[in-house]
Amino acid sequence: MKLFIELPTWLGDAVMATPAIENIVKSYPGCEITVFGSFLSTQLFGEHPNVKKIIVDKSRSGGNRYLNLYQQAGQIGKVDIAISFRSSFATKFLFWFLDASQKCTYRKAKNIERHQVLRYNDFVNRCLGLQTMPGALKVYQRDIIPPKRKDRKTAGINPGATYGSAKRWYPEKFAEVAVALAGKYDIVIFGGPNEKDIAADIEGELQKSSVMNYVNLAGKTTIPELIDQISQLDLFITGDSGPMHVAAAFRVPTVALFGPTKDKETSQWKNPHGRIVRKEMACAPCMKRTCPLKHHECMTKIEPEDILDAVKKVEST
Repeated sequence: MKLFIELPTWLGDAVMATPAIENIVKSYPGCEITVFGSFLSTQLFGEHPNVKKIIVDKSRSGGNRYLNLYQQAGQIGKVDIAISFRSSFATKFLFWFLDASQKCTYRKAKNIERHQVLRYNDFVNRCLGLQTMPGALKVYQRDIIPPKRKDRKTAGINPGATYGSAKRWYPEKFAEVAVALAGKYDIVIFGGPNEKDIAADIEGELQKSSVMNYVNLAGKTTIPELIDQISQLDLFITGDSGPMHVAAAFRVPTVALFGPTKDKETSQWKNPHGRIVRKEMACAPCMKRTCPLKHHECMTKIEPEDILDAVKKVEST
């Protein structure tokens, strides 16, 4: 059985699709999967035992996007089932040219509040005629994993969020939390290539407070390296982001900050050691990339003390 799976664009969404993908694999043991999608999302599946081919969507890299998609469709070859976790016009165009016996594209049910993991799994059930329930998030790692240090705990700080500035807390407040935790934890600062400035601001505040037991990994890790690093953490402080979902896959004790996004739809799935910090606001969740009211109070009202109180609850679980 040969399957083609187009992944969600964002890393976090790709992680939330993993329970549905695992149910596909259980339903078709020994299936061979070709995954297609953004560089970030496809990197998540490099170690998956059923993934035999990874194709990065390069249709936007130059020239006519749809001509590029047509050419990439030719690289896929004949498959039994083609499934897309996306619903864009580009997906429909790509699927028109795929040589597949069965094709299914995702459609999000609007005005229904439901966790994204459940949405993806419902979609797969409808597509394949299954009656599965989603299990835990599943992220496969490389064979060589750095061992945990037993003499010192490690806390990760992840200030970035690719969705937009509305989801981001503030570097000086992240730094205040890190300073408070530094007596008990070594600190690891995470971030993508576009978040190096935020990470540098946090690093500067740590140095001002004479905290030196930290490492700044912003912009320095591949996705497999990021997965390995997060899997070894004893505590993770993060916004609503892809790394937050990676942490959930490994049940890392996590405090997640939510502002403009819907925690009931994108919170950590099946992480018994996760806590959410958010403020009740009449305007939230607005789901906007930047604050339309310009005050950003859904995030400004969250204080370091709120995070540290949540950390105590996480540590007690």
